[in-house]
Amino acid sequence: MSTPTGPASGLPVRMPRPRQPGRHRRPEPLVAPEGAPALVLAVPGTPSSATRSLADEVISIARSELPGLDARTGYLDGDDAEFPTLQSVLAHAAEERTARFEQARAAGLDAKEPDGPVAVVVPLLAGPDGALLRQVRQALMDSRVAAELTDVLGPHPLLAEALHVRLSEAGLARADRARLFTVATAADGIILASVGGGEAVQAAGITGMLLAARLAVPVMAAALDEEGSIAAVAEQLRASGSQQLALAPYLIGPEIDASLVEEAAKEVGCSAAEALGPYPAIGKLALAKYTSALGISPQQAQGTPAN
Repeated sequence: MSTPTGPASGLPVRMPRPRQPGRHRRPEPLVAPEGAPALVLAVPGTPSSATRSLADEVISIARSELPGLDARTGYLDGDDAEFPTLQSVLAHAAEERTARFEQARAAGLDAKEPDGPVAVVVPLLAGPDGALLRQVRQALMDSRVAAELTDVLGPHPLLAEALHVRLSEAGLARADRARLFTVATAADGIILASVGGGEAVQAAGITGMLLAARLAVPVMAAALDEEGSIAAVAEQLRASGSQQLALAPYLIGPEIDASLVEEAAKEVGCSAAEALGPYPAIGKLALAKYTSALGISPQQAQGTPAN
């Protein structure tokens, strides 16, 4: 029987676990700072329902990592009806920020006039593509909005992980369930297909080295948008002893027609994995570009000055 001061003698007393102090305490969950710029995902390619679904999922991942994040999607080839252009999304973000300031002043609040970038624009690209990045920069100029443009998402170890997963899903590489460490591979040579010319191939090659370490097979990058590049790399891999090739698109998806991947794989007589798509790492990398651009640390994201 319980007493007014707790359970009767002999019964265990369940006490709340005290918060662990010091360096080993669990970090507080990140929260977007109040008034932080919007994260605007710049989506290349021809807009479609599939593209919108992909972008929405990437943004959903970013929001789950940073609650309170103002994240939006702008399409480089949008129509401002069903698919808003990057320019219009930036302009709308600027209008909303001004309206919030004016409403606060009208309500008698001591609101500080907003300054700094209205948005941080993150290109939805795994690697550099000069033509698409010029299009993004032009959209920023046309919007006349103070916005900061980040680098593309790669190269990065998380993209090597994503490529590994896509290859394993296609039956072209086998991975350990727990650690994604390859036990055996169905392909003994990987063509890493990028877009954006020589610069993109060079950048893809860095992620390719990380992928090669995971798969323990040769990985070479080639350009989908350069005639003969895929075939030349396939020939080079076969000359070095690889016979069972696989093509891994180093692409998010919207930046190129999917049929080009299929045609390239058919041309060199190999199977192809799916594009990276809305793999969780894509949303996390987009958020990392955003927080790096703003210099936000976990403490600063909650409004506490960093030491």
